[in-house]
Amino acid sequence: MAAVSAPSGPRPDPPWALLAELTHGCPLHCTYCSNPLELIDRKAELTTEQWQDVLRQAADLGVVSAHLSGGEPLYRSDLVAIVAAAADAGIHTQLVTSGVGLGRERLDRLVDAGLRSVQLSVQHAAAPASDRIAGRRSFAAKERAAALVRDAGLPLGVNVVLHRHNLDALDALIDLAVAWRADRIELANTQFYGWALLNRTALLPTRAQVARAERTVRRRRAQLGDALDVVWVVPDHFDGNAKPCMGGWGAVSLTVAPDGTALPCPAAASITGLAAPSVRDHPLSWIWYHSPAFTRYRGTDWMRDPCRSCDRREVDFGGCRCQAFALTGDAAATDPACRLSPDHGLVRDLVRAAAEGDPEGVGRARGPARRPSTGRRGVAGG
Repeated sequence: MAAVSAPSGPRPDPPWALLAELTHGCPLHCTYCSNPLELIDRKAELTTEQWQDVLRQAADLGVVSAHLSGGEPLYRSDLVAIVAAAADAGIHTQLVTSGVGLGRERLDRLVDAGLRSVQLSVQHAAAPASDRIAGRRSFAAKERAAALVRDAGLPLGVNVVLHRHNLDALDALIDLAVAWRADRIELANTQFYGWALLNRTALLPTRAQVARAERTVRRRRAQLGDALDVVWVVPDHFDGNAKPCMGGWGAVSLTVAPDGTALPCPAAASITGLAAPSVRDHPLSWIWYHSPAFTRYRGTDWMRDPCRSCDRREVDFGGCRCQAFALTGDAAATDPACRLSPDHGLVRDLVRAAAEGDPEGVGRARGPARRPSTGRRGVAGG
């Protein structure tokens, strides 16, 4: 394994969270998917033993929580063994799933192995709209999965990626989470990476939609109190402020892609020239503390103006590196979502186009590009 000297400066804190992308295979075809356009083939995925080793190393590094995601992690026939390895290492596991293929027997085995919670993706509160956004009939499977999770006594979170085609359904989505006895609903406005970036014209909401949604969130939080945790992940393009990238680049969490590529955030694979390391070649501790990909944009020393002289540089860390790259071609640029960025006009133009364009978001002749499945379509277990 490569021997590289440690970078100068204070040693960063260890990560507390790991996003384990077990596979890019998925039964859904969501246009807002942030996975890369070049999806990793099933044959290139880490083996059971490699994932078990990654989880042991993650625990040694300081990780306490792992999100088992994809694609659809239920595609992995060895998911029980992976959950058990995380539990044995003392890591809290959350299954991030579409719910398609989650049956009682499979869930019971996962719970026995140590699974601690489930996050269920939902595309819309109305079954026809949900199925249309997901690209296949799946709403009924989600409803069954939610009931199974609560009957098993696990905490249930509902995750909704918001965009033009469901942002006006927030009341119904929150009602759905209450009906499904969820503990938490995360209303996450689309981050435009991967397939979502390709479909941005179809997905970007209007400023009026966002304003209505923010009012709805405030009203429902006041109504529900502690009965449901309503999390609102603000959109990037509308208030002139940049959000910190994952709490800061290489600051609190790391992602391991299906083939073992380690990334400071899930979308960082889109940055050309990053030279992201692999857990096949390097220990996780070296990757976190010393790899050039993780240290490149960590902290503030890398910044140029206006970030370098901004009093928010320790708050937003210059914004999202992946978004800066997607919009400007330069990952070191100030995130154009920030009103101080010299490239902020790019974002203003996108918002203006969304307000003036087709209210349905896409032309009638052909729909937006959808992400393809990889590998087999069937879901193991159930």
